[in-house]
Amino acid sequence: MNEIVSSTTIADAKHDEPALRMRTLNLNAFFGANHALKDISLDIRNNKVLAIIGPSGCGKSTFLRSLNRMHEEVGGTIKGSILLDGEDIMKKDPVHLRKKVGMVFQKANPFPTMSIAENVVAGLKLNGHRNKSRLKEIVEECLKRAALWDEVKDSLHKPGNSISGGQQQRLCIARTLAVEPEVILMDEPASALDPISTAKIEELIFELKKKYTIVIVTHNMQQASRVSDLTAFFYMGQLIEIDKTTNIFTAPKNKQTEDYVTGRFG
Repeated sequence: MNEIVSSTTIADAKHDEPALRMRTLNLNAFFGANHALKDISLDIRNNKVLAIIGPSGCGKSTFLRSLNRMHEEVGGTIKGSILLDGEDIMKKDPVHLRKKVGMVFQKANPFPTMSIAENVVAGLKLNGHRNKSRLKEIVEECLKRAALWDEVKDSLHKPGNSISGGQQQRLCIARTLAVEPEVILMDEPASALDPISTAKIEELIFELKKKYTIVIVTHNMQQASRVSDLTAFFYMGQLIEIDKTTNIFTAPKNKQTEDYVTGRFG
């Protein structure tokens, strides 16, 4: 096994790095006896897009779900530290944590019994927000931020699943934005979409990182190279290398990383 490159080799190398938003320290994740993540230590910087790449089963989605404690929801356990703004997330209420660290799933999951507008503010209503005029404003604000407003503004009363797959995914992003997160986790958000819808999601990621910190899992290395500032390569539950995306795809330091991004395996 080649030497694993710690995030500190790049994250602490410069004084002009963006502020640290999240950090994992010796993170280990388990499914029963299966050791899914092994001593993952990396930094997630403010207003940057971090892409997680690697072959199937390498721990990418497990890592993503660990960042907002959803790994526990599927029966997993965690050892090590995950910090959000310097605070241990394991000491936070999971519901409160997920307001700050939102998740966009691989398959769009709008609530089919709710209208487009109701989908956007579903989380807010669940948490007791009842000001109708303010909720209406939030619907428009979040749909605009999700680059969907112009396409659905005359159809807000229609069911959330009545629009196209790409629009449904952006609706789910708008729903995530409505609760005002700090970090947005995206688990292959465009894998089931056509090229035009994929391009819209990628354009949206560029806009969202101006305000949010984004971590995206993707099997599409071209997508990782287009949308991310930093890329981390995972293999068999280990962090093999993390660096600026341009370096990962043009001059990786680790032979395993080079073999993966050039298509020699994976």
